[in-house]
Amino acid sequence: MSHRLTAPAPGWTTSTDVVVVGSGVAGLTVALNVRKAGLRAMVVTKSMLDDGSTRWAQGGIAAALGEGDTPEQHLQDTLVAGAGLCDEDAVRTLVTEGPDAVRRLIEVGAEFDLDEDGEIVLTREGGHHRRRIAHAGGDATGAEIERALVAAVEADPGLELIEHALVLDLLTDAGGHASGVTLHVMGEGQRDGVGAILARAVVLASGGMGQVFSATTNPAVSTGDGVGLALRAGAEVTDLEFVQFHPTVLFLGADAQGQQPLVSEAVRGEGAHLVDADGVRFMLGQHELAELAPRDIVAKAITRRMLAQDTEHMYLDGRHFGARMWEHRFPTILAACRTHGIDPVTEPIPVAPAAHYASGGIRTDLHGRTTVPGLYACGEVACTGVHGANRLASNSLLEGLVFAERIAADLAGLAEAGRLPARTVNTDAAHAAAPVPLLPAESRGAIQHLMSTGASVIRSAESLSATAKGLAALADPAHPAPPSVETWEATNLHQVATALTAAAALREETRGCHWREDFPDRDDTHWQHHITHPLGD
Repeated sequence: MSHRLTAPAPGWTTSTDVVVVGSGVAGLTVALNVRKAGLRAMVVTKSMLDDGSTRWAQGGIAAALGEGDTPEQHLQDTLVAGAGLCDEDAVRTLVTEGPDAVRRLIEVGAEFDLDEDGEIVLTREGGHHRRRIAHAGGDATGAEIERALVAAVEADPGLELIEHALVLDLLTDAGGHASGVTLHVMGEGQRDGVGAILARAVVLASGGMGQVFSATTNPAVSTGDGVGLALRAGAEVTDLEFVQFHPTVLFLGADAQGQQPLVSEAVRGEGAHLVDADGVRFMLGQHELAELAPRDIVAKAITRRMLAQDTEHMYLDGRHFGARMWEHRFPTILAACRTHGIDPVTEPIPVAPAAHYASGGIRTDLHGRTTVPGLYACGEVACTGVHGANRLASNSLLEGLVFAERIAADLAGLAEAGRLPARTVNTDAAHAAAPVPLLPAESRGAIQHLMSTGASVIRSAESLSATAKGLAALADPAHPAPPSVETWEATNLHQVATALTAAAALREETRGCHWREDFPDRDDTHWQHHITHPLGD
């Protein structure tokens, strides 16, 4: 049986050909490309059009654009980082189609940093053996990509936008094919409150779920709404246990909550060193790439050093860069640090790992199709198989771009073949879906505390069992909270946290960014496979 969030019946209805949920690089790329194919499109976004995770991406976008680099080398680096769980066909698709996708992004209007000869400046980041990371504005790549895509969207009067809208649940027709979504629009106007968008296809590009943890690099809107919708709709969700913790997030204190400032991998790519309070470079000897090892290795090394020295953070030392390099190469990071009273030009930056990226998500094929007909997913909300057990640095923007183009091409092909008909809503199924009791808004903090305590960088059977019990205790069907944005978000976080914890408890090994202290070794014999939800189906 499918489930749905407890919500009022839709008070208004509209329609389009393709409804896209999310306005980052993935969502806007889908929308722009289906419009080129002559289809109507509507973009639904939770806040403002440019207020998602894409604009916060500092590092860059990885692609084999440089002399001597090849898609095959990019593929090998990605497979190594993914720790045995990448889908090689998906990775090959990413790295072979990636360079041209970046060039098309430039044609849309994105301006990357260039050298004196007008060539794109390429840098290195963790896990890459070549300089293949394209940047914009030094450390403002995501912001530049989002600027260019938003400008293109706003230049298309036929592309409809609904801002300040929280997607609730999937609508389907009598055959189980996606036929739209329900949503709640915050504010006053012709469309406010709960409504419905009817569509021939639905694309989820709603971003991540970092807010399930107390400290994250994700914006406040990243509450796992897309994965929650998919779980309730019966779509397969996989690899949720693989949450990447970025090794170098500005440490603002043990009690800091919500979005924390990221100190990009690119800082280490340019030669900054990780040191402890005594100035010892503890990554030397840990991996051939030292500070540029894949993120899971660096995060674990930092965490081990913190535990061994009974401290709450390590340091990133880039004082040897000098003021000019900080100001021109990393202006965003420099400003963020100085806002919090730290000057990287003259002192090391205190850093600690924080939740950064969900390598798992809604399972898709190479065309972005999920296991529910007519429902597509791309970007961080999706699991294409590219990232495996640990995402390679700067592959996320590229994945969103490449697979968004593939979804749009699939939809265009269906339309051209007359196989994208208008859909109706199966009202009987909508009414039969079991309503999920809502958690009170204050549960959000409790969920984050439980997950950060027992299911973050270091996990064990004991910690995960305690987390699962704590999460179960928060759900009180006898006393559900009334519908509101805050209670819908808390309920999405709770559903995602519960599924993530269950998967982490099942995977009795250490692999990629999943670290079990009670099972410290990688076990290919028993665990070189995926864990898919709903569990037991």
